Amino acid sequence: MNLTQKIKEKKAQFQSSAPDEVQKVMTRAIKELQDSKMMDKVLTKGDKAPDFTLEDTHGNYVNLHNTLSSGPVVLGFYRGRW
Repeated sequence: MNLTQKIKEKKAQFQSSAPDEVQKVMTRAIKELQDSKMMDKVLTKGDKAPDFTLEDTHGNYVNLHNTLSSGPVVLGFYRGRW
């Protein structure tokens, strides 16, 4: 099963189990993101990321440019506390 199929499966599970109120909140949030045109600004495969410095999970600051000097970098972002 590829990632697209897994995402579709998770979406179907959510829609069949989440309360209507929760689904309405999620639907509204998705629409707000779509309306914001945020996706027009995201990087895609092959784009070069701008240099940045962020905190890691241990509170240490990590700079992309400095980290790239050691080799390729894989970026992973996750939502923190809800």
